[in-house]
Amino acid sequence: MMLNQRKTLVFMLAASLASTIGGLPFNTLPILLGSLADSFGFAASQIGLLGAVCFTGYLLGTLVAVGFIDRCNWRALTFGCALGAALALLASSQLPAAAQLPLWALIGFFAALMTCLGLRIMAEMPDKERALGMRQGIELGLVALVLFVLPSLVIAHFHYAGAALVLAAMILLLSLSAFALPGRSDFAVDQAKDSSLQGRFRFPVPAYWALGFFFVFGAGQIGLWAFLERLGHGLDVAPAQMGVVFAVLKLLGGAAALALALIGDRLGSRWPHLLVLAVIGAGLLLLAYAQGFVMYALGAWIWEVGFCWGCIYQSAAVARLDPSGRAIMLVPAAFALSSMVGPALAGQLVAGGFDGLLWLALGTAVVPVLAFAGLLASRLTLRPLALPAQG
Repeated sequence: MMLNQRKTLVFMLAASLASTIGGLPFNTLPILLGSLADSFGFAASQIGLLGAVCFTGYLLGTLVAVGFIDRCNWRALTFGCALGAALALLASSQLPAAAQLPLWALIGFFAALMTCLGLRIMAEMPDKERALGMRQGIELGLVALVLFVLPSLVIAHFHYAGAALVLAAMILLLSLSAFALPGRSDFAVDQAKDSSLQGRFRFPVPAYWALGFFFVFGAGQIGLWAFLERLGHGLDVAPAQMGVVFAVLKLLGGAAALALALIGDRLGSRWPHLLVLAVIGAGLLLLAYAQGFVMYALGAWIWEVGFCWGCIYQSAAVARLDPSGRAIMLVPAAFALSSMVGPALAGQLVAGGFDGLLWLALGTAVVPVLAFAGLLASRLTLRPLALPAQG
């Protein structure tokens, strides 16, 4: 169904705000896990397990969304997920340590449904680059504001309970976007595709390999992301400075994604992955030798740009390896699996210091170079794509 320009803009804005609900748990993960550790006295291994459980729920939510999102009322789904996530956060702030695992699994589950809904709606927009750019720009802009406010103005005075309350209130506020969301009747949804879930997973073997390589890359980088705040804490970075680091970090991630939207496929199929490795390597080197705020901030910012570019280029490679376009629907699932394994593995490594975690991030950054610039390069055919957005 063709939409007029004004309605299309309203739908994109509403979907971007709804999708931001899904991005909040991942994008605030280091700050939330750090404040949880301080409030409940959790060890590094316990924090890693908590992050893994959150994304176990996220993975389940992703798989549920793929099968059933086109059968739901999207506005009711938004209100329901927002309420569920907000209540889980509020309960997490009030209940003891033993209750945190199931509550964080629920937070991840509801977040995944909202992320998938946002992407599902954006996939129907006529200008997908513009739609995905708006989605990521709005999400990262709001997240940057949250990351600026939480450490210095909330967590420093009200600890984890205050952070959970602020995030719950923001989620409920964002849920008001449901009033402007499209219904399934606004689009020509092909219900026949929903009749066979098995058919959704039938695509070329190289695409499965590509998803596996994406998982390995994500596990190392997300493991570092989960403990990035703890690394800064060990360097005595002040809470206000930490807020600046993470706020600027997300703004840079958004700018990096927009830059790739302009560049497109001009770098070919090999050079982008080499570029990603160089940028991530530079960021990790600065983090390894950081002695205080400046080198820590620069290292985190440069690493974030490389991480963002890596996710986008590898998602695009997955799409090129599957002409039907179905394989890219499993990128969020691969990302969720990475988010389960990465924090848990990182929690074990950082018990003896952060060197092992930095080496893990570097090693997993080499994998895409070997895979996409080497093993799978001959199978990649460049064709116009809408660049997928990061988590």
